[in-house]
Amino acid sequence: MARNYATADTVTRDELLAFVRPRHQMVLTTFRSDGSVQSSPVTGGVDEQGRIVIASYPQRAKSRNISRDPRASVTVLSEEFHGPYVQIDGDAECIDLPDAVEPLVDYFRAVAGEHPDWDEYRQAMLDQGKCLLRITPRRWGPVATGGFPPPS
Repeated sequence: MARNYATADTVTRDELLAFVRPRHQMVLTTFRSDGSVQSSPVTGGVDEQGRIVIASYPQRAKSRNISRDPRASVTVLSEEFHGPYVQIDGDAECIDLPDAVEPLVDYFRAVAGEHPDWDEYRQAMLDQGKCLLRITPRRWGPVATGGFPPPS
C-alpha cells in the first residue's frame, strides 16, 4: 500500500479564501474568561469582504467569549476527515440584532446560496434571536493534510 505523505502548502490570502469558500465544516476556538480555550463545531462561510461568518445565538459560550475577547481561531475542515484543512486566526466580532439581519442574509448566501423567501428568512432570524460571528483573517497556517512525514 502506498504511503500518504503529509503536505503543508503556504497560501496567499486569495488562495486561502478560495480554499475556504466551498468548505463549511469548521471548528471555532474562542477564549473563556479564565483564558482557557473553548471549541465548538460550527457551520461557516466567507462573506464578500473575505471574513469568516458563523450564525449563532448571543447566549452561546462562543458568542459571549467573542463579545468579551475579540480573538478567535477557526479550523476549516474538508468533507473527508483526512482531507486538507487550515487554521485561521483573526479579529472577531459578535453582531447582535437588529444589526445582524443583513449580515445573516450574507451568511446564508455564503453557506447555502439563495433563499426562496428572504423576507421569511429575515423574520425567522429575528424570531430566533440570532447573532452573527465574524472573523477577519489576520494569520493562517498552511493548507495541510495529515500523513507520514515527507521523505527528507
